[in-house]
Amino acid sequence: MLKITFGEKVIDCNVGDNLRKVLLENDVPLYNGNARIINCMGIGSCGTCAVEITGNIADRNWKEQARLSFPPHKLDRQRRLACQVQVTDDLIVKKYDGFWGQGDRLNS
Repeated sequence: MLKITFGEKVIDCNVGDNLRKVLLENDVPLYNGNARIINCMGIGSCGTCAVEITGNIADRNWKEQARLSFPPHKLDRQRRLACQVQVTDDLIVKKYDGFWGQGDRLNS
């Protein structure tokens, strides 16, 4: 079993699990504000599930690369779309403020 840490919460998951699904199934506040109801449901087109991840994960796929290339995101911010990440290692996940999670202030 792998571990995902989000704030004080530690979640067990399996290798290959989708990060977005694991976070939502464990009541992690992945979306900010109205993004809770206005999001692409995990297809990678809206960018509202952007998080910062510490740990080993695969490089961005073309869909994630494309979405994170458009404002308000910036590729140099090191954010990832949770819906496009498969868990392959223990991870630390952080969510920032802003509708898309693009801000500078860490959500608690």
